[in-house]
Amino acid sequence: MTGSLHEQRDERARVQRRTLAVVVLSQVLGGAGLAAGVTVGALLAQEMLGSESLAGVSTALFTLGSALTAYVIGRITQRSGRRLGLGIGFAAGGLGAIGIVVAAVTGGVVLLFVSLFVYGAGTATNLQARYAGTDLATPARRGTAVSIALVSTTVGAVAGPNLVEPLGELALGLGIPALAGPFLLAAAAYLAAGAVLLVLLRPDPLLLARRLDAASASAAVSAPAAAPARGRVSAPSASAPPPPPPRPGTGAYVGAAVMVLTQIAMVAIMTMTPVHMRAHHHDLGDVGLVIGVHIGAMYLPSLVTGALVDRIGRTPMAIAAGVTLLAAGITAALAPGDDLLLLIVALALLGLGWNFGLIAGTALVVDNTVPANRARVQGTLDVLIALSGAGAGVMSAAVMAGTSYSVLSLAGGVLALLLIPVLLWARGRAPSPPPPPT
Repeated sequence: MTGSLHEQRDERARVQRRTLAVVVLSQVLGGAGLAAGVTVGALLAQEMLGSESLAGVSTALFTLGSALTAYVIGRITQRSGRRLGLGIGFAAGGLGAIGIVVAAVTGGVVLLFVSLFVYGAGTATNLQARYAGTDLATPARRGTAVSIALVSTTVGAVAGPNLVEPLGELALGLGIPALAGPFLLAAAAYLAAGAVLLVLLRPDPLLLARRLDAASASAAVSAPAAAPARGRVSAPSASAPPPPPPRPGTGAYVGAAVMVLTQIAMVAIMTMTPVHMRAHHHDLGDVGLVIGVHIGAMYLPSLVTGALVDRIGRTPMAIAAGVTLLAAGITAALAPGDDLLLLIVALALLGLGWNFGLIAGTALVVDNTVPANRARVQGTLDVLIALSGAGAGVMSAAVMAGTSYSVLSLAGGVLALLLIPVLLWARGRAPSPPPPPT
């Protein structure tokens, strides 16, 4: 890429605006797709498997699928860019949703398991898309860029759970079990999101960021040659192998720890809330309302959260995540099973704490990576996040079956407080700032 620094800056800003617009559209669709699994996945698994203790299998399977997809998308993206990686991921999620509907109709448990696993690709892709908004963002705007991608998920993610009852009626009219109805929406939404990215995400933001960085590095190397210097600066040999990508900074792993702990706490409580509510005779409309508010709290505050992450810092907002998740766990633990209002408050706090942790953790990861290693590192770290969610989904069902929803909720909230010692440890290891010049 050629052109002056001013021209490169203008191009970066122009493509960043277009990229955010495309990401917003895909996230609106993707949010509708992920809401199905969150709202009725555990209930469908419970109905087909006939056991409350196995209800968490649905979350575990599509979260394991999310983990594998996060790894694959990271590798595809590192090699071919965001457009192809994200497009393939959403397409896989759509096919998985279709498989779940077929499994519900035929009663095929094996097909259900396989399809839930494949459906998880949509969840991973929906999260990976947030990184596309940061590739061309300036450091001071990275939190805000993540927040724009996340807040756009709110439209579909909140609408999805509140369409559970009409979608169930539509499914029954088509001869499909009511709990499979939301997956009809998921299939259409994920396939549409993949098509939007494949067609419209041009130029690819990650590939453009690499070219701009390479052009800047080349200019920095050649600049000393034009000025008087003590030694000659030679360009690297064309035949020399390219240097290996730099290793991510420690902050990337701290960001991953923040996202992993918030994911465990959130998934554990969220997964079993619909089962807990149905046991206390709440109808699907109540379940959809609670989960809709929860998902809204996961994404809607993002614009404010992103600005706070950029202004007051990554660490304070990560600490706020731990405190908010503890409040969510305590509220859920103390709420009577038939108290809809307190359950709404608890799940809203749960979503808000997750939102704080995800945006702060994502910003830490982006801050400590470069375009040459970013997609690979992001994919690997999202694998850890997805695996932690899968474990939380399985363990939540076992804990609730062996104890109670209150114990599960309190344990999730207390676990989130581990964020604070992790962040304090990381801050203690941070290098001291250099002394001021004399």
